[in-house]
Parts: sequence; C-alpha cells; structure tokens
Amino acid sequence: MAAEIHSRPQTARPVLLNKIEGHSDTVNAAVLIPKEDGVITVGEDRTIRVWLKRDSGQYWPSIYHTLSSPCSCMSYHHDSRRIFIGQDNGAVVEFLISEDFNKMKHVKTYPAHQNRVSDMVFSMESEWVVSTGHDKSVSWMCTQSGSMLGRHYFNSWASCLQYDHETQHAFIGDFSGQITLLKLEKQTYSTITTLKGHEGSIGALWWDPVQRLLFSGASDHSIIMWDIGGRKGRTLLLQGHHERVQALRYLQFTRQLVSCSADGGIAVWNMDTQREEAPQWLDSDSCQKCEQPFFWNIKQMWDTKTLGLRQHHCRKCGKAVCGKCSSKRSTFPIMGFEFPVRVCDACFDTIKEEDRTPLATFHEGKHNIAHMDMDPSRGLMVTCGSDRIVKIWDMTQLSLWIKTQTGPQLIKLSPLSERLTGADRSTSVRGGS
Repeated sequence: MAAEIHSRPQTARPVLLNKIEGHSDTVNAAVLIPKEDGVITVGEDRTIRVWLKRDSGQYWPSIYHTLSSPCSCMSYHHDSRRIFIGQDNGAVVEFLISEDFNKMKHVKTYPAHQNRVSDMVFSMESEWVVSTGHDKSVSWMCTQSGSMLGRHYFNSWASCLQYDHETQHAFIGDFSGQITLLKLEKQTYSTITTLKGHEGSIGALWWDPVQRLLFSGASDHSIIMWDIGGRKGRTLLLQGHHERVQALRYLQFTRQLVSCSADGGIAVWNMDTQREEAPQWLDSDSCQKCEQPFFWNIKQMWDTKTLGLRQHHCRKCGKAVCGKCSSKRSTFPIMGFEFPVRVCDACFDTIKEEDRTPLATFHEGKHNIAHMDMDPSRGLMVTCGSDRIVKIWDMTQLSLWIKTQTGPQLIKLSPLSERLTGADRSTSVRGGS
C-alpha cells in the first residue's frame, strides 16, 4: 500500500497490486493494455517490453525487443495494435503487435527529429504521428507515406504534447514554461495563441476534448487548469506537490484530476467543486497595508529616514505586503493552495475553518514517477521512473472509476479556432512560491 505524505487522516488510498522489475535503466513510459492484464514499457536500456500477467499473478515479458537507441516515449493505439516508439536519436519507429501480444512486426522508421524525441501522439483519424523533440521542434508526419508534412521550431526544447484529434490542434509545452497552441494542416500550420503562467519548464499536459480543459504541470511544482472552452481566459492554480509535476490525467466521469511528481507524490484533485482563481500579484513601491517602503524605494526611504523592507505577496488578495503585515500562513484549497501559504493578516482573519477543508488527497508512490497511465474503466494506474520499477495500482478506493451504462453526454461546441483567435494573442496567469 502507498503511504500518505500529509498527516491529515485518510482512509482511501492507492493500493499497490504489482511491481514489475527487469529493466536495467530508467523506464521512460508504461502503458496499460486495455481489456488485457498487460503493460507495455520502454526505457533507456533500449528495450520495448510487453508484459502479460500469468496464472501465478506475476507479470512476465511476452515480447522483448531491443532497438539501436534508448527509447524515450511511446504512443499505443489499441484498436489497431500499432505502437510508435520515440528514440534518443530523434527517430520514431512504428511496430504492429500481434493479436496474442507475443510478436511484434516492424512497419516504418520516421526521421522525425535531430535530437531526443520527448513526446508523441498517433492520430488514427488523420493518419498522422505528431511528435516533439529536444531539437526545439514539433513535427507531424504521414503514417501512410512516411513523409514529413510539417515542422515548427520553438526557442527552447519542446517537452510535452497533447493533440485534439477532431480539430487537429496541438498543445506543445516547452522548457521556457510556455504552452503554444498550433493548428496543424498538411504542409502548413498556424499559431493560435501562447499560454504563459508557469515559472518553470512544462513537464506534463493533459487535454480534455469534451469540456475543452487543458491541464499543465511544471517544474515550479504547480498545476494550472486552462479553461479553453470558456473563452474568458479563466485559469485555476493548483499547488500541493513539492517536486516537479511529471504526469497528469483528468477523469471526465468523476471530475477528478490525478497528478504525479518526481518525488513519488500522487495527488487526486476534486474538480467537481466551486473553485476561485488566484489573484494577479499587484506591484507597489511600498507595503499596501502599512505603507512602509520596499528596499528599492530610495526616495521614500530617504524622506522617512527608514530602512526598506522586502516585498511579499498575499496569496488571497494579491496585494504587495511586507513581512510584518503577512506573518500568518494558511491553506486555502478553494484557490488551489493545499499547503500553508503566505496571506496578509487581514485576509487571514476572513478565512473560516470550513474554508480550509481539503479539496485534494495526497499519497506516496514510494518511487520516482516519470510517467503515468490510467485505465479508468478498471480503476487501474501504472507508474514508472528512474528506479527501473513499474508499479500497478488499484485506485478504486479513491472513486476514480464509476460504473455507467452510458457514455459522457457530448456538448456541441464551436471549433477550437473560433474560441482562440489571433496568432499573436497570449494568455497568462501568475503563480509563485
């Protein structure tokens, strides 16, 4: 079983079902095979492995294939059993897995990048494979002809990717902390917008095409929910991790967000509740409570014959305050602050005890988590990382899966390009430690 990070009492927690060991280096990606007791893994040891659960209850490799370069990421399409492997040398390799998951046939090798492939998505609808790489680019290639259809370069490494299969829009996170939205076409593309809000490199993205919500996690330990479908620039800040956020998954039926961080933290966020946006931080040359000057306000320091103070910000109202006027700390989950943060004395007095009720639960995976995949229909999650161990979890205690006989009700929405227009428009949100 997984242990908790926080001391507050919790009864529901992830239950460790199996541990898979065998890789000799970092496992970069692991995917649960739908409707099968199986897992596909790729790693720095250059191997692709398909693990099937045997009668003994243990997982053993039914496919073990070695490539010429370390495997950095993968995209698996279960209906066609096609798997695409991104490599450290920049190539993307396509295989076809047999129905019994005992054989794998090489199909094509795509020269996608000049450096390590960081993330990848295969679209059956368009027969494209879209990938990002450390050569600072996103590329999209035709899987029928194997030819390059287009490429776009960024100013920094492209680290992660999400793709809307219906509208052919791609969200690309990079190491500068920005998220770029592109509309991809054959031989061309257009830049729709740039989302700015994180203070560190983007580590994970998740796109929900039904509610038109984008979730991003970064090395600044924070998660931002971008309400793309609302067309009002609404963003929600979620802070509860203590290390880089490296995996995200939003579950539509239960309105929950699952996130994993590099220190093994597993968080489950309740998104089916009323939340408030964190305020923008205000700029001031003096404390907006006591009016004492900050240390760069030379004129006021000279006039009042006082020493300048260090500037802080209240997380609840956003005002610029000094340390004396913001000596209190409090959680405020409705704004996404699940651990105590700085608030001014006036705001602290307005926070009631019920306002501190947690809206997320935190658990310990007990290993570095670099990648995570989920099967909500079975309530399963798989995690992997640099400790070379793959863990399979039962998440049903956390109500991450519900039995339903009908799918989610589809809502008629206008095209994504109509909700985000203007090639040079950017949206930003401000967080902070």
